[in-house]
Amino acid sequence: MLNSNYVVGLVDGEGSFTVYIRDSAKKKKAIRRAKAEPRFYIKLIERDKDILYELKDFFGCGNVYFQKDTRKNHQNCYRYEVANRNDLEEKIIPFCRNNQLLLISKIKDFEIFCELMKRIRKGEHLTDSGLKNLFKIKQEMH
Repeated sequence: MLNSNYVVGLVDGEGSFTVYIRDSAKKKKAIRRAKAEPRFYIKLIERDKDILYELKDFFGCGNVYFQKDTRKNHQNCYRYEVANRNDLEEKIIPFCRNNQLLLISKIKDFEIFCELMKRIRKGEHLTDSGLKNLFKIKQEMH
């Protein structure tokens, strides 16, 4: 069973807060349905994947995915990911607020992530100017 301190260590060491933002100026072969997609994830090598399933139980949300890597000298990985906005706002963000992250770079990314989530909640991502502003803010993340 995981405890909060262990989870904070995992988030600090292997976690990522990000928001995929569609650049409306670029034409791509595959266009994302959503304009802004917030995500929290932790990626570990295949032999450590059981921890990711424990994280899923710990938070009560998210999914674990296999992530094949075809690059030389890289191992296959698994990824625990939370993409549901309600789960991010009601479980992941409160956990990180109540259990202080330790790495300054991770704290900065988390604070920017929270700011982006707040702006998405307000619907700023639904306009071109708002989306451009979100993209600019996201560039400050690690």
